[in-house]
Amino acid sequence: MKQKQINNNSINQIMLILIIILICILIFKNLLYYLPGFLGAITLYILFRKTYFWITEYKKWNKSLTSILFILLSIVFIVFPLWGMIDYLVRQISIVASNTENIVRQFNLMKEYMSDKPLLKEIDLSDEALLAFLQRLTRYIPSLLNSVVEVAINLVTTFFVLFFMQVHGKKMETYIYRSLPFSAKSKNEIWNEVDLMVRSNALGIPILGLCQGLVAMLGYWVFGVESFILWGILTGVSSIVPVLGTMTIYVPLTIMTLAAGHTMNGIGLGIYCFLLVGGIDNILRFTILKTLGNVPPLITVFGVLLGLNMFGMLGLIFGPLILSSVQVLIKVYGNEFGRSTRDEQELNV
Repeated sequence: MKQKQINNNSINQIMLILIIILICILIFKNLLYYLPGFLGAITLYILFRKTYFWITEYKKWNKSLTSILFILLSIVFIVFPLWGMIDYLVRQISIVASNTENIVRQFNLMKEYMSDKPLLKEIDLSDEALLAFLQRLTRYIPSLLNSVVEVAINLVTTFFVLFFMQVHGKKMETYIYRSLPFSAKSKNEIWNEVDLMVRSNALGIPILGLCQGLVAMLGYWVFGVESFILWGILTGVSSIVPVLGTMTIYVPLTIMTLAAGHTMNGIGLGIYCFLLVGGIDNILRFTILKTLGNVPPLITVFGVLLGLNMFGMLGLIFGPLILSSVQVLIKVYGNEFGRSTRDEQELNV
């Protein structure tokens, strides 16, 4: 009785796939330093894709010059504002941190205020607990400020890669489309999911942070919080913190205001932030953000946790994408190998 032999074509296919995977791992390992630049280029390419193709194909603009125009616009409206905000934060935080006596005094006031209050007194504010909290917090601080040189190099990488992605966009997309070993339906589902997640997070997260930061800044000014601009910006940035979000800023500020003896301002600030700063999150998710893409909250929360650990700041975009890819791949599996596919094939026969 003859034993069934494996088809040589299948062996060659498996070997080729293994070689491709090994080469990709080797490339990924040695270019890991430039990964934020590549991810930034992919993000900008997806965001600009429709507009770029419309200008170059229907308006017949030169591809290279159009790409350079998009790069200049990105520098003016994305890089410069971020650089200005970071520079302001670094200077202001340095000023605040240098006044150690005031920090200790404010902390002791808050600690004394909370010591006899229901629920609040259960919060451990010992030196050991504070140190442990700061250690946990630093794990989620993006690697954006690792070094000026690293950020500059990855910005150059982003725009360099973006230029060639845009100029050769159609060829690149055709090559990727043909390379994927799936049906047209599965390929479209993969692209739609990538486009949805990148757009909803790349646009949605900054919009949400900006709106919450501005609303918080107004409240801090009205209720007499010192350095209200600094705290407003930090509140906007804290909107990326999973689960707690802006509460990580406005709750301690409210308690500090109450501890300083400004009871009415403290109560007003707490109510204002809870209703408006916290409420605007829900308002935006059901209006502006819903039009960008209705991403499930669980994917957003756990995707951000995953992404920050893996990619730093750009993990806000690609973390949820990686998490949602599991659901997409399950759909693709169902399209390609599921029972429904076999049933349709039998019906067609």
